Amino acid sequence: MIDRSTVIGLLATAGLLVWVMYAGAGFAVDVFWRAPSLALVVGGALLTTLMSFSGARFRSLWGVLRNATRIRTRPAEESIVVLVALAELARREGLLALERRVKAIDDDFLQRAMHLAIDGVQARTIESVVQAELEGIEQRHTAGRGMLESMGKAAPVFGMMGTLIGLVVMLGRMEDPASIGPGMAVALLTTLYGLMVANVFCMPLARKLAQRSSEELLAKTIILKGVLAIQAGDHPWIVERKLSAYLPADRRGGELLRGLRDRAGPLGSEASAAPAAGPPARGGAGCRDLVDAA
Repeated sequence: MIDRSTVIGLLATAGLLVWVMYAGAGFAVDVFWRAPSLALVVGGALLTTLMSFSGARFRSLWGVLRNATRIRTRPAEESIVVLVALAELARREGLLALERRVKAIDDDFLQRAMHLAIDGVQARTIESVVQAELEGIEQRHTAGRGMLESMGKAAPVFGMMGTLIGLVVMLGRMEDPASIGPGMAVALLTTLYGLMVANVFCMPLARKLAQRSSEELLAKTIILKGVLAIQAGDHPWIVERKLSAYLPADRRGGELLRGLRDRAGPLGSEASAAPAAGPPARGGAGCRDLVDAA
């Protein structure tokens, strides 16, 4: 799914810059276009990034840029709904009964973690295996984000280099006063390009990737804690309370599950069909009450 905030932000910022350029130069906005200057900034940023990373990692740059404009992680609230439903089923039918239902879940990470629990792997081993996977994910995210940060740092430097080159060329032609103005414009445009590439494109996308990484790691941590709680036989209400603690205060409570039951798929509907035995003191009798609580 396209991340609208990223796309709208990029397009709106580009539109703002174009509007300011048009306000200053009118229809002669082509004065802001110099292909050699742009090639120096973009090409220099890409080539220095290539020198800083392995070829295999650099080839993934396009995928990194695509990830910055797409939402791929399941919202943590939806994961909690699914995990509460699994806890309800495990309480009614036993942990082994989840094997068939887990296959219907569209989340490979949750499937792998649940299969470890279903296979009887000890909780400490499950946590160790999943934590290793989380560390690998974080390392990949850091490397991908590092390429954009490298480009963001290099672009203004090459912009300054282009400015100095332009000034040297301009000063070498001081005998021709007519060339001073255009030469200065070209020199300044290179710095402008460098600042635009760094602060409009590279650095905002790097920060977006950092936020995405935090969200994905949080969602997967919630899944891990939920799987461990299900394996331990916790009541669905306890599972919901444990996992909701990872969310901001305004995203907890009954509204967390309301409206998400359908999005959780058939698993959530099936789990909510019958109450669990032994309701907690709060009075909630199972997943159905959790979903319908208001």
